[in-house]
Amino acid sequence: MPQATERLRRYLEDELGECRSEDVERRLDELGTLEAALGTAQVDAELTVLSALANETRYTLVRVLVAAEEELCVCELNGVVDVSESGLSHALSQLVEAGLVEGRKDGRWKKYRATNRAVALVTVLEGSVTIDE
Repeated sequence: MPQATERLRRYLEDELGECRSEDVERRLDELGTLEAALGTAQVDAELTVLSALANETRYTLVRVLVAAEEELCVCELNGVVDVSESGLSHALSQLVEAGLVEGRKDGRWKKYRATNRAVALVTVLEGSVTIDE
């Protein structure tokens, strides 16, 4: 029996008072069903969003756009983060790809705004951490 299965058997034995091989197999099947219900496409899409936020520049851009509650020009965003114009463009492209920001051309200017997805994620994150001062 692999180590993980053996640990699961011991856990189920503690929980149920006794554990048979069928109990382990049934629980593994239940867990497999939970994993399959997620679907790889869903997991990949969620990881794209999380990866986009896992960078200080991109996260700062999202936070600023959410806080602004309006479109901001790239030139305004460039004043917020300390990156080159190409770095800013790359960061914004990744955020667009993740569905966290939307951009549009306004004459010669490019403007971006936070999507509802970004607002929801920032709201959840704000409520989930405490800052020790």
